[in-house]
Amino acid sequence: MRHIIFGGDGFVGRHLAPKLIADGEEVIVADIVKSDLPHYRSASFVHCDVTDPAAVTGLGIKADDMVYNLSAKMLSPIQVRAKRHEFFYPVNYHGTAHIMDAMGKAGASRLVHFTTDMIYGHTVTYPMTEDHPVSPLGEYGQSKLDTEVLAAEWRGRGMNVSLFRPRLIIGPGRLGILEKLFKLIDMNLPVPMIGSGRNPYQFISVFDCAEAARLAWKAGVPNEAYNLGSLNPPPVRKLLGDLVRHAGSRSFLLPTPGWAVKRTLDLLDFVNMPIMDPEQYLIADEMCVLDVGKGERDLGWIPQYRDEDMLIAAYDEYRAKKAGQPLGAQQIAAE
Repeated sequence: MRHIIFGGDGFVGRHLAPKLIADGEEVIVADIVKSDLPHYRSASFVHCDVTDPAAVTGLGIKADDMVYNLSAKMLSPIQVRAKRHEFFYPVNYHGTAHIMDAMGKAGASRLVHFTTDMIYGHTVTYPMTEDHPVSPLGEYGQSKLDTEVLAAEWRGRGMNVSLFRPRLIIGPGRLGILEKLFKLIDMNLPVPMIGSGRNPYQFISVFDCAEAARLAWKAGVPNEAYNLGSLNPPPVRKLLGDLVRHAGSRSFLLPTPGWAVKRTLDLLDFVNMPIMDPEQYLIADEMCVLDVGKGERDLGWIPQYRDEDMLIAAYDEYRAKKAGQPLGAQQIAAE
């Protein structure tokens, strides 16, 4: 069977492709870049920009192909308000529409598609199950929610679409917004928390994401949505405190009034000087934890990596890169 991975040279794709190859499957990576990755000895690469419908159609999807859509624009780098729609929608929404349209024309009926937990917005019920109300707080979450609406439409036409809603993905090669945290710790500066830090913070490993995608294929691509997050996430205070101790830093954690910090960040966002995206800081002190039991029940998927270990490994990669000694791909760093 052919497995076509759109955005397959990116974060999750570079771990999914080797898994599928190990299963003896034919893998085609469709992306705008090709990195120097060892699995290309066995996988094919096709240059494809998902924002170009002709490029997606020209890929030659076949009816019996298994398709994965991992192409996306993320919240890093931070965008000013006026540019967010034009930044997120061409890839996240229109790219997804082009893939689904091409699949429909070819009669292909199996798609694994990654969206985000940020479709939920503010916490209404805790922990968040997949039927939690959806109300995105910005263009990123909205662009992803709109693709879930597309998925529902294509399901009505006979397509099977498994949706995955991950928390912040951790894995080798990308530090993203965590680099700011690591710099504070390296400089022995106070580490401010939005709120008291008593609420938990949940990551998900890139390795666990790749395995979830593989298991969805193995399970016949259920027409369902699945949360992806770690098990038993610790409070922010413990997560950051363990990291500071691991780093040997003199930094200390600084609780702040959550409402005051959010209003300050709102003001900075309003004057086009954002230091965080509203979708990040507006929920930073909430009990925002995903229930991941459905993935275990339906797919046999159980996350393997702990938040504490993921964050420390991310910091270790950051330090190794500063020293000119990148860690191997087996390490866990941060998206």
